[in-house]
Amino acid sequence: MKIKDTAESWETLSTQRPFQGAKTAVDSDEVRMPDGSVARRDYQVHPGSVCVLALDEDGRVLVLSQYRHPVRRRLWELPAGLLDVPGENPLHGAQRELHEEAHVKAGDWRVLADFYASPGGSDEAIRIFLARDVSEAEGERYAETGSEEADMEVTWVPLAELVRGVLAGELGNPGLVTGVLALSAALAAGSGLETLRPADAPWPARPYEA
Repeated sequence: MKIKDTAESWETLSTQRPFQGAKTAVDSDEVRMPDGSVARRDYQVHPGSVCVLALDEDGRVLVLSQYRHPVRRRLWELPAGLLDVPGENPLHGAQRELHEEAHVKAGDWRVLADFYASPGGSDEAIRIFLARDVSEAEGERYAETGSEEADMEVTWVPLAELVRGVLAGELGNPGLVTGVLALSAALAAGSGLETLRPADAPWPARPYEA
């Protein structure tokens, strides 16, 4: 038996949008249940995100520390950002975020993992790219002002140390947790990182233009 997520959509009788923010919204749907009853489902409507696990020749991963107000914590994360341009190729978004947040570029890109951040309450889909052959980007460093990003700390950490931190409950950002464990599993499989999906692999959760 092959275990695989499948597309399915239950009948939606009505939809309301009680909140519209700058980047995301909240929808409230009346959904027909399998037994014929109707239930309300409230969820965040999200454009989707990309994360970048940049890996250097010494087996270190580029991470950054950023304050996250909803959880009142400073979290270690992978470079990441929203796909707030409709139809944007997620690879282009990932390259932009790596440059803006860490002033780094990469010569080899592959898809590491795709996942939903919190499917019980949000439709946010996240694609994690593996970036290798990394080097400092040309030109001046991008300067962010007036947001949490202006206070970020950027550093390189051995993959093994990040795995240890995840398993010890010391690191909790979902993109970092998923990316670090996915890379660890890919390396343990022994088939080589070249067997990962290409950077332009289809993404049904967020279809995009070439």
